[in-house]
Amino acid sequence: MCAQPAAPDDPTAGGRVVLDARDIARALTRISHEILERNKGGADLVLLGIPSRGVPLAQRIAERLAAVEGTEVPVGSLDVTMYRDDLRLKPARALLPTQIPPGGIDGRTVVLVDDVLFSGRTIRAALDALGDIGRPRAVRLAVLVDRGHRELPIRADFVGKNLPTSLVERVSVRLEGVDDLDAVTITGPPPGLGDQTGEQTGDQTVDQSGDRTGGAGVGA
Repeated sequence: MCAQPAAPDDPTAGGRVVLDARDIARALTRISHEILERNKGGADLVLLGIPSRGVPLAQRIAERLAAVEGTEVPVGSLDVTMYRDDLRLKPARALLPTQIPPGGIDGRTVVLVDDVLFSGRTIRAALDALGDIGRPRAVRLAVLVDRGHRELPIRADFVGKNLPTSLVERVSVRLEGVDDLDAVTITGPPPGLGDQTGEQTGDQTVDQSGDRTGGAGVGA
């Protein structure tokens, strides 16, 4: 049976789906178990999502941790807008919420959660922002997708999917609650076209705070 063309309002139209809703659910379940194994349980854990799509991902991971451990893991958000190293190069961006759970982060293991890891500059900004809030015992990084092309010596501790890409491709994350469905898609020029080593502005055509406030999330 031939595949039907995507509907005009289909948000995945024009892109190749690399993770669907079930894939994302499985990836988050695996990440959750890996966090518990690494931390030897849920004690003293704090999850901080990087807006915008890192926040619902952190909330979903917290739900899975609670289901296994029987206790709630604090969840918050960490805006990195004012800590980005490209502020002077781009238009003004809207500030997004930073919400630190009661009890703070001092002496605790903080897991930063983001949708796509790309150049590493968003995470560098997150570490700077975190340093102004408190002194955690340890900081870990969980991402749904690692697409490579790092510009800084940063790596994720927990990865849902490693996705090799070229610089001219675009990885987009959509999540229910922010968007209308769960999906990770990749778009780009046809094979053989485009500069495979070409630069993109900033961190992969980044929106507002450098990550994902306009349309689907893209990585930084």
